[in-house]
Amino acid sequence: MVTHEEPAREVLRTGKVVAFFPLEPATLGHTMIIPREHIPDIWSLDDQTARDLADATLRVARAIRAAVPLDGLNIIQSNGEAATQSVFHLHVHVVPRRTDDAMGPIWPAETHWSEKNKSDAQGRIRAALALGAGEEGSP
Repeated sequence: MVTHEEPAREVLRTGKVVAFFPLEPATLGHTMIIPREHIPDIWSLDDQTARDLADATLRVARAIRAAVPLDGLNIIQSNGEAATQSVFHLHVHVVPRRTDDAMGPIWPAETHWSEKNKSDAQGRIRAALALGAGEEGSP
């Protein structure tokens, strides 16, 4: 896809990213955006490429809204097998949604995390951020 070796339904190409329809789009207009450089997941992403990817995602989302009928839109980016990442090259799905589409809900109806579990996780995330986690180059 990045090198033009496969037939593609490309909609955008910049110096840093490519946006195209996947072979089996989930809905009409479903577009994937990938960095041209191989990056396996979000934890390997540098800040500049993240900005380029975010800019392309916004441009594509606006174009989809102007071009195809929709009732909503999902932006989906998965990392690791447990999160359903099956292609280990970072990619963002921009998926136009319609009330009657085949995708259905993507979130569980309810979860069973206690308030203590949620507070503990919040505290650990805040502490990690205070120590520099989330900065470019941090593990």
